[in-house]
Amino acid sequence: MQIFVGNLAPDVEESDLLALFQAFGQVKSVQIARELFSGTSKGFGFVEMPGKAHSMAAISGLNGKDLKGKPLKVNESRPKTFVRRRR
Repeated sequence: MQIFVGNLAPDVEESDLLALFQAFGQVKSVQIARELFSGTSKGFGFVEMPGKAHSMAAISGLNGKDLKGKPLKVNESRPKTFVRRRR
């Protein structure tokens, strides 16, 4: 299950998220969205965990938890939807 993690402090690294989420079970992958050219964090990322039970435990356990001075926003990742603009 893919989990969205938002409101990340600029200095949060993938290793920080990995350490947090591993307390709830196995972690398949961790990715922080970064600006293409500068490489700076966009303030959100994604964590993938194999089991739904562990994923839901991580979401409820980490949502609102303080990480480097900012409360995390953690929820189930939803597919990106595209809105067609009228011209």
